[in-house]
Amino acid sequence: MSITGLNTIEATDAQSELVKAWLTTDATHMLQTVDTCADKDTVPDVVLDVDHTKRFQSIMGFGASFTDSSASLINSLDTSVRQQVMQRLFDRQRGIGLSLLRNPMGACDYSRWVYSYDDMPSGESDATLKHFSIKHDLADILPLTKMAMQINPEVQLIASPWSAPGWMKDSGTMITGSLMKRWYSAYAEYFVKFIQAYEREGVQVHALTVQNEPLFEPPHYPGMLVSAREELEFVVSYLRPALERSGLSPEIYGYDHNWDHPEYPEYLLTHAHDAFDGIAWHWYGGEAERQSEVAQRYQDFPSYFTEGSGGEWIPAFRPAFSNLMRTGIEILRNCSRSLILWNIALDHHNGPTVPGFGRSTCRGLLKISKSTAVEYTLDYYGLAHFSSAIAKGAVRIDSSQNKGVRSLVCDNPDGTTAFVLFNDGHEDRNIGIRDAELNVVYKLPSQAALTIVAHTSTWSKGE
Repeated sequence: MSITGLNTIEATDAQSELVKAWLTTDATHMLQTVDTCADKDTVPDVVLDVDHTKRFQSIMGFGASFTDSSASLINSLDTSVRQQVMQRLFDRQRGIGLSLLRNPMGACDYSRWVYSYDDMPSGESDATLKHFSIKHDLADILPLTKMAMQINPEVQLIASPWSAPGWMKDSGTMITGSLMKRWYSAYAEYFVKFIQAYEREGVQVHALTVQNEPLFEPPHYPGMLVSAREELEFVVSYLRPALERSGLSPEIYGYDHNWDHPEYPEYLLTHAHDAFDGIAWHWYGGEAERQSEVAQRYQDFPSYFTEGSGGEWIPAFRPAFSNLMRTGIEILRNCSRSLILWNIALDHHNGPTVPGFGRSTCRGLLKISKSTAVEYTLDYYGLAHFSSAIAKGAVRIDSSQNKGVRSLVCDNPDGTTAFVLFNDGHEDRNIGIRDAELNVVYKLPSQAALTIVAHTSTWSKGE
């Protein structure tokens, strides 16, 4: 596996054919290829214990979002630059192999204007959805989504609305308010028409969430309050039946909000366990352990992490990179089948955003300032530590954590084992890995991340 555009050094250890490793230590040394061993005489002060017989969730993949803002920025790049960017995002050999997209259905905070797929003049409605159209997405979002799927056929799309069309809401606009009960049936058909329109363009919608962050009512950008009781009724009595009548079967993930309100997904699963295919989580409140607690309480119900953004609220580089690695490992150690960050690309003002949004502090995987200028941010490299090594269909296995060294270990379908390690302590550590014929020691500096792909020969596909 190689990743274009990265500063690399060739591995020289005798086990170079057995092991590949990448290390990030600071802003100038990101995802660099490293020698297999620190030194043959080095004694490890931390030994990673791995148990391939203790197997947990399978991994669906890693990704980010083609918001309207992200898609417009990438599509504005010169053709050759855009091609290289897309390869570095989605290609498994020449890039970091992203395999998940979670795209907004209509406008979100990172859109150039407020829009839905069925906008009407103030005071008017469209009960039959006669005016439904995905024309907006045909310019930027759909071409890039299709391009990603051509580069990496494993790419799957999750779609999430920030708001129903304004005429369906008690506020009369996409900003603030709730869905009116009399429009539940029409809104279910809105989802159906969206999926069918995307299919006609050659894009399969793998999964839906009913509402992005249903407990938050933003004052300046599209959003919609949806209680657990309302989401349950909408899915069971309207959305599921509408999809089935149309012969559609996307997965439906409930909740799609922060860890600090587990009572919401618990309500969904207590009253309609079979109506949902998973629970979606964000990281802006609470702890990742809530994922495991909810999943285990409901017969290992699938968990999906669908949004987390880096931003100026955590100083770059080391604190922000450390937060991403620390949190990413804990998300996946707590039952999640996915790790999806937020905007794929933003500009040098962290935008564009909808009018009236105010100052944006979020950070994308890329920063694009003009048609040829692309900066790959710490979020790109942090996500790469996971996505470039852990393949779709990998299975997380048991691994130890001690002396501040966090670990995530997965067995890949091709027989390799992926190790993602992060030294969360204040001292450098010599990490020893003993796994069948794999016998290596790495020096892992404080606040540094190490990813390893190894042929351990301790398991085989199907075991």
